[in-house]
Amino acid sequence: MYIDESGDLGLNGSNYLIIVALLIKDFRPLDRVIKNMRRNKFKKELSKVNEIKGNKSSFEVRIHMLKELNKIDNSKILAAVLNKTNLHSEFLINDKNMLYNYVAGYLTHQIKINGHLEVRIDKSKGKQMLRDDFDHYFRAKISNNSIIKNIKIYHSYSHAWSGLQFADMIAWSFFQKYEHKNSLYTNIIDINCFISKIWNK
Repeated sequence: MYIDESGDLGLNGSNYLIIVALLIKDFRPLDRVIKNMRRNKFKKELSKVNEIKGNKSSFEVRIHMLKELNKIDNSKILAAVLNKTNLHSEFLINDKNMLYNYVAGYLTHQIKINGHLEVRIDKSKGKQMLRDDFDHYFRAKISNNSIIKNIKIYHSYSHAWSGLQFADMIAWSFFQKYEHKNSLYTNIIDINCFISKIWNK
């Protein structure tokens, strides 16, 4: 499982915060897509790019990645969509890390796994204490919804993991849909998507 977000955690920025998870059985097809993009079709465009990000990529790169994602077997997308304009909880408003964990916890509502799970989340939390808080909260939420024999959570740099770059592209696409009413990119996605909408809290 690869997790990334789009939008911001403050009340004065975007109207929406989107956190998505890309759940797959084998990460190697994702690696092959990125390698082929860098070596062939998008070699020139990506030659000086450390990682592929939705908000910095060309239209052609975005479309290509989403279409290639459709070809990968046994994959699905989980998305948690928070409408921040209806956020009233003082605890969540005043604690951005708590807010992030709370929204990410909604991803677990659609996880039905009886086995092992490896989670990689974009390394955005600088302090180890904050990473530990997320790990503890996320583990507890998953345990409420699935029978997980073993779960490993890693906070990783997205440039090193193709799955995190795909998760970024997916999150960015959903952000365009909800924040800017632009469904062009999400309409391309043709794999199972489970969306949890958080309108009031």
